[in-house]
Formats: sequence, C-alpha cells, structure tokens
Amino acid sequence: MNDSRETAIEMGETMSDRVLGGRYTVQDKIGTGGMAIVYRGLDEVLGRTVAIKTMLPQYAADPSFAARFKQEAQAAAALQSPYIVSVYDWGKDGDTYYIAMEFLRGTDLKSGIRKHGALDGKKVAQIGSQIAQALSVAHRHDIIHRDIKPQNIMVQPDGNIKVMDFGIARAKNSHLTQDNSVLGTAHYVSPEQTQGKELGPTTDIYSLGIVMYEAATGKVPFDGDDAISVALKQVNEQPVPPSQVNPAVDASLESIILKCMQKDPADRFQTADELYHVLRDYLSGRLAAVSSATAMLNTPVAPAPVTTPITPITTTQNMPRVESTGRIRPQTATEEAQEEAEEKARKRKRRLVATAIIGIIAIAVIAVAAYSMLGNSATKAVPNLLNLTQEQALAEIDKSGFFQRGSVKEEYSSTVAKGLVADQDPDPNRSVSKGTQINLVVSKGPQPAATVTVPDLKGMTPSEAQSALTKAGLVAQAGDSVYDSEVANGTIAKQSPRAGATAKAGDTITYQLSKGAENVDIPGVEGHGEDDARSTLEAAGFAVKVSYSESDSVDKGVVISQSPTGKAEKGATVTITVSSGSAQVSVPSVVGESESSATSELRYSGFGVNVTYDYSSTVNYGVVMSQSLTGTADKGATVTIVVSAGPDPSTTPSTTNGSGGSTGGGTGSTGSTGGTGGSSSGNASD
Repeated sequence: MNDSRETAIEMGETMSDRVLGGRYTVQDKIGTGGMAIVYRGLDEVLGRTVAIKTMLPQYAADPSFAARFKQEAQAAAALQSPYIVSVYDWGKDGDTYYIAMEFLRGTDLKSGIRKHGALDGKKVAQIGSQIAQALSVAHRHDIIHRDIKPQNIMVQPDGNIKVMDFGIARAKNSHLTQDNSVLGTAHYVSPEQTQGKELGPTTDIYSLGIVMYEAATGKVPFDGDDAISVALKQVNEQPVPPSQVNPAVDASLESIILKCMQKDPADRFQTADELYHVLRDYLSGRLAAVSSATAMLNTPVAPAPVTTPITPITTTQNMPRVESTGRIRPQTATEEAQEEAEEKARKRKRRLVATAIIGIIAIAVIAVAAYSMLGNSATKAVPNLLNLTQEQALAEIDKSGFFQRGSVKEEYSSTVAKGLVADQDPDPNRSVSKGTQINLVVSKGPQPAATVTVPDLKGMTPSEAQSALTKAGLVAQAGDSVYDSEVANGTIAKQSPRAGATAKAGDTITYQLSKGAENVDIPGVEGHGEDDARSTLEAAGFAVKVSYSESDSVDKGVVISQSPTGKAEKGATVTITVSSGSAQVSVPSVVGESESSATSELRYSGFGVNVTYDYSSTVNYGVVMSQSLTGTADKGATVTIVVSAGPDPSTTPSTTNGSGGSTGGGTGSTGSTGGTGGSSSGNASD
C-alpha cells in the first residue's frame, strides 16, 4: 500500500505539464483512487478544463486491469444524462492509460453531510431522485455501478448532482472480474454483493437507500471496527429506522428508504425508474402513491441484530475471505470443516423452523375457518386495483359484495399506462368496514409535452447550455465542432433547432462547439509578380493588401516581402510589399566643371561615372563639355561625362603653321615679296 502511495506521489510529480494524446495538458493533481490518479487538465483543442484519470503504472502493465480501464471508458462514454459525469475521450500515451472527463465544480455529498449534518427530507428525496435517474440510464445499458456512495456523488453549485466513478462498474455480460472480491465500500454494499452473489440493478438501489439514509440522518446505518464486521451487519442486521435517529424524517420518506434497504433484492424497488417515480410522487405530495408503492414493506423494523430464525452468515459461509488488501485468501482445512459443521446445524435448524411454520399455518387455517363460520366479517382488506382497467376494477368491487363503487376521475400519469388505475382510495390492503366506497383514479397516460421556446446557446459553455436547456425542459446533445472566427474556442457556435424556435419539452437540442478561427497555411509569394501573388493569396482564402517600396535589388513589380507567413486565420489580411524599382534622384549638372570635381559630385550623389574625352578648340583642357543624364535618374545609374582634351593635335599645328605659314608666307611672301620685291627690287634695282 505504501509503495502504491509513493508511486502515486511520484507519478503526480512527473505528470505535471505532460501532454497526453497530443491534446490534453496535465496540470495539478485533484484526487487519488485505488488504481488511478485524477488530474485537472486542459483540452488544447477545445480550450476547456477537463478531469484526466490516469491508471497507476503498476496496473497499466497488467492486461486485465488495462482491459477493465478501457471498458470503463467505453461504458461510461455511452451514458448520456445530466446526472452522470460526461466522458469525452480515452486513450493510451506511452505506458499511460487515460480518460478525459467533464471537470466538475462543487463538493462531494460525503463532505457536505460531514459539514452540514442531516439534510432536509425534500433535499434527500431530490438527490435520491437524481441518482435514481442516473442509475436508470446505466441500467438500461446493462451497467451496474456497484459503488454508489456519497463520495461518488458530486453536488454542483446549482444544487444538482452528478454520479461519478464507474471505475468498478461492470456490464452484466462482462467477465473481466475473475474472482468474487467484495468491491465498493463496506458501509454501502448490498448483502448479495458482500456474499459474492450475482448482482443486478437492485444492488445499486440498496446502496442508494443507504446514501439516502445517511443524508437523512447524518450517519451510516451500519458501522464497525473493520470492513468485515460492517459487511456482516449488512447481511444480518436491520437498520435503526431513520426517524429514530432524526425525528424530522417523515414516515413516507422513511418507508422509501427502508424499502430500498430490504435484505432480499426481491423486496426492494425493482428498477431505478420505479424508485425515481416514487420519489417524484413524494416530492409532489402524492403520498397515497408513495404509500401504495411501499405498502408491502415489512414493519416494524428491528434496530437490533436479527433474533428470528435467520442463520448468521460468517466469514466461512458464502462470505468471501477478504483480507485488508481486498484480496481473497484460500480457505483452510479448519475453516472447511467448520463450514461443514455449520451447514449440518443450519439444516437441523431449518427442519425445526419448517415444523414450526407448518404448525403456525395450521393454526391460522383453523382460526380463519372459525372466523368464517362465526360470520364475523365486519372489516375486510381493500383489494389492490392498481394497474387494472377501469372496467376490471369496477367489476372487482361489484364482485366483492362488500365494497361500493366510489368516484372515478382521470389524471395524467407518466408511470401508468392510459386506461389503467393509477391510484385508489382507500389504499390497497387497508382494513375497512363493509359498504366502504373505493374511489379510483384512472390514468390518462403521460401529460402532453409543454411547448417551450428554445434558448439562445451561442457563446455558452457546454455546462451553461446544459443548465439552460434543463431549465427549459429540453435535452442537450453535442454535435461536431465547427470553425467560427466570431465565437470563442470551446463555446457554442451553432444550434439546431435555432434560438427562439418552439419545441416540445423533452426534445433534443443539438449544439456545435466553436473551434475558433480556422488556421491555414499562407502561400509564400516572395519573388512573384504582383498580379500572380494577389491571385494566389486570394485563392487560399486571404485578403491582400499591397504596399510599394523602392529597391535596387528587386525588379520593379516583383514582391519583395509578405506579412504574415506560416499559418493564419482563414480570411486574414496578408500584406505584400512590391518593388517600385530603384530610387529616382536628381542628377547634378557638372558641365563646365573640371573632371575631378564633376566625378566627385556625381559619385557623391550616388551615380556611377564614365569619363570620355574629346578635342575641343573652344573648351579648355580638362573641363566637362557634356553629360549623358540630366534631370532625374535611377539612383546608381551611370552618368557619362565628356571632358575636353584641348585642340585636336592633328589639326592644330597645320592650322598654326598654315596660319604662321600664311603669316610667314605673308611675311615670307611679304618677305619673299619683299625679297622678291627686294629681290625684285633688288633685281629690279639691279
């Protein structure tokens, strides 16, 4: 046991923040059971708080326990009731088996009784009727809970209850339990459960009777120093009537509780549904119906151990040999011999009892005969006319020659078929005088369902929707979840029928939870042309916003970047930045400047410079004569400047010589002329 507790503690420490099934994040531990630990967790998909039950490692390795754990999940998931904790999912993650369940807020009934003591009779009946409705659903699925106790009844803030923990629940046709171990808690187990007999729905009804007994009185009917002694009292002793413990318990509620707690299963209410209807009649003040349902209850009930000829059941007679660990130990040879001796004693005692009973019957027959012969028939028991047709009931009254017909009226009844007697006055088996009138109430069948307005569930959590629908007399049913960007994740997005529509009480309203906005992949469009990028994004379900930016590295009209990337809500806006080309800047005018000055100025303004040279007789050497770009141009563009190389050397000398020659020639001519003249003159002179 200590090892198990230590393992549970260690597991509780290591499970925190673990994600099971890729969906359920484990948070803090909220409870530990015999074979499992329960944590508070978060369903990451639906964004809701859940309770996560995980099997202890030492049991997870055992195939039989694992199969039983799986069966619990499947069985409980099939049970749909406002009074049963909902099971959402189950699975295995690594070596951990888990069940994801509805997270309940409130306190268990046991804690409530310890804190407040005995509850008001009406509250006891209300709690009992809700538990009975939960059991009715389980029993219809052939599932016996087998561990009904206040610790497994959660009282919610609104006062309603939820039955929890189907951990030892077992379908009738299941064979997973290989031994006859006593399961459940000794204070609440039925006699047949203690004796290891076959169980049916009435075993849960017995346990529910004890729960109501404790709620009505503040204490359990049977207590002892150990589980065995308590279990023996369940078999051998009658309970102290609740009214003797708490005088505030009225006779009708007491009779319901005690009928649930009858030792013989055949003497109890036979179905949870039957018990529910009786409790409902009690709550509505139909005490005659309650009296009729409990009329066969044997009273008075003895508070002490049974003193009539009932053979005590010991640990060697039909009782499982239960050790403190909950396991069955082998029967010893001494116990076997003792059992044989006890069996002989029982047979001898049964013969004596049978002889006594025969004698009593004989005396009774003689007394009845004498009574008849004396004609003493001043009173007579009222016949049971319930569930007969009106005609049959009236015929029985007439045939008796003792009773008279009384009034006949009709009332709605959800428990008695239309046309059958649902109630009578006086009640069956009551002794009355000759000529007494018997009044009948004939069932008109179930009351027609009221017309109700379907409430608006949008934005509600499942528990809020459940409360709203229950208040309106409708039944909630969860459908498939849907994406909805306008409704918070985990709350109701859609419902059918729609809000405001009319429905019949008892109709089912299907709701769909929102999964939030649908996140989808955003196509990457960097490097695409603007039109192509826009089309691609819009086809994927996104809106597109375009901005422009200059770029020296990306061609004009091509997408430079986008935001966001990865995943986003469908319908979100994606912004793309498109290149508008290189930046346009002013080109400095450098004509007339020196080459070095022009080159520096252009480069400073962000342009490349290409220098060419040309001869000019009008522009001084090294001065810019022209440039290729003026006004504005793309930043980084190349500006070609033409720099003067001075006069053309091939033409300048000729022109100079010619000029000089011409001049010289002139001079020469002149000289020549002069020479000539001189010469000539000289010649002439000569």
